[in-house]
Amino acid sequence: MARIVALIPARSGSKGVPNKNVRRLGGHSVLKWSIAACLKSMYIEKTIVSTDSEEYASLAKSFGADVPFLRPAEISTDHSTDFEFIDHSLNWLEENDELPEYLVHIRPTTPFRNPKLIDQAIVLFVNHVSATALRSVHLMSESSYKTFEISGDGRLKRVGSKGKALDTANNARQSFPNTFIANGYVDILSVCYIRKSGLIHGDSVIPFVTPVADEIDTEDDFQRLEHRLALNPEIASLVFN
Repeated sequence: MARIVALIPARSGSKGVPNKNVRRLGGHSVLKWSIAACLKSMYIEKTIVSTDSEEYASLAKSFGADVPFLRPAEISTDHSTDFEFIDHSLNWLEENDELPEYLVHIRPTTPFRNPKLIDQAIVLFVNHVSATALRSVHLMSESSYKTFEISGDGRLKRVGSKGKALDTANNARQSFPNTFIANGYVDILSVCYIRKSGLIHGDSVIPFVTPVADEIDTEDDFQRLEHRLALNPEIASLVFN
């Protein structure tokens, strides 16, 4: 297997849910859930956390991750892009002769994972040499073709439609194509492609369909995930034992 490094972004300063990356969920920090899943992988050689916080860095190290650098403040804002922290990380790795062939991008805000699925995603991508990236997605409960946007004159219109007639949106969901949403469960990135193109994903992305994955963006999300964990304690046993 090629050299594979997991990269977990964990900036401080979240405004929607303060300190959500290190908030405890089921007795473990949200960040620890993602680190633990990576450490269970058969193929991930090293797990690196990219953070701008000394406190987060110390916690990440205590959970078993590497934090060989701190992310600069100018690329750790609410408007910073994924490309910026990934490029910064790759620059450090290259300068230190540790550049991998693949990055496993793991977002801590999707905490519940099965490490075996991470490994399945890695194998799938490594075996597709023409692919530019792999992204995890899950099936949307309602096709996005049935959703709406608000036009410039304040009227509803179907997403992607030029007209404003809505009646066909009432058709049975089975009559619309399935649509999928990226969920942050696991993305696999080609370092060679990123370096050549200046893009993360590109135009030949493999879908990796997972079970519905819950993401944390609000306080309600935390309560929902705590409830799910209480009903299904085996979720924790996948990464903690």
